[in-house]
Amino acid sequence: MNTKLISLIIIVMCAIQSCGCSHTDNIVSVSASEFEKEIKTDSVTLLDVRTPQEYAEGHIDGAINIDVKSDDFQLQVEKELSKDSTVLVYCRSGRRSMEAAESLAKLGYRVVNLTGGIIEWMDDGLPVSVEDGSK
Repeated sequence: MNTKLISLIIIVMCAIQSCGCSHTDNIVSVSASEFEKEIKTDSVTLLDVRTPQEYAEGHIDGAINIDVKSDDFQLQVEKELSKDSTVLVYCRSGRRSMEAAESLAKLGYRVVNLTGGIIEWMDDGLPVSVEDGSK
């Protein structure tokens, strides 16, 4: 192959790879102590993306529950969450919340993810609530 063609292929591949395929700019992952500070700021929505059963067993006070694995997750999100506020998202260990964070970022939300989930939150001695608030 000639050098110009190889250069063109490389440029096109780089452009494709960097063309907004990732929405991670809208996602910040933080520790439990930083997450607690974020909760106290204005214009935030606290989102628990675990199952309703997990939510009922204990959640961060003020969180709404939308199961990331539910078939209508995106529909519920668009109904319940405002893009004017930052979404603070968590799950049990951080895996599902990162999945939710990526979905939320693709929809245009600003997201703060709790690294380590509610497990890290409780390990740090932070409070949980058992009142029902599922959606």
